[in-house]
Amino acid sequence: MPESSSVVFAELINWTRGKCMQTSEAAAVSIAGRSSETEPQFAAEGLACLSRMAGRYIWWKTPDEAMLYPARVAAQVMNLGDYGDVVEMVEVLGEDTLRAVLRQAEAGQLNERSWHYWHYRLGLAEFGSIPVPPMPVRKVE
Repeated sequence: MPESSSVVFAELINWTRGKCMQTSEAAAVSIAGRSSETEPQFAAEGLACLSRMAGRYIWWKTPDEAMLYPARVAAQVMNLGDYGDVVEMVEVLGEDTLRAVLRQAEAGQLNERSWHYWHYRLGLAEFGSIPVPPMPVRKVE
């Protein structure tokens, strides 16, 4: 991408970040069996939002099965979601929760375009100063 296009893209991300709402609601639910310091936390309203989307974005499982891993549902919406679902998810879950989802994403959950978009959108990368980290990879040992 030419540098001028990159600058325009970075400006668009910064504008979008400023326009989107986020919640400061305290997180209420964590994924069972994992450390709450590293895993995304989901309030009841966030879980309800993801539950509504689970059947559409995790189509190979029932919504109840998909909701055993709410961070997976959120990552799938971040990767494949339409505009309305993404806006709703950002408003309900908040940027802090989505940052945690992104930090814990597994290999293959997000494509390269979504990986870069969400790092810029959530302020985890900044054009010219904070690079986007490498995408997660599977390790076979």
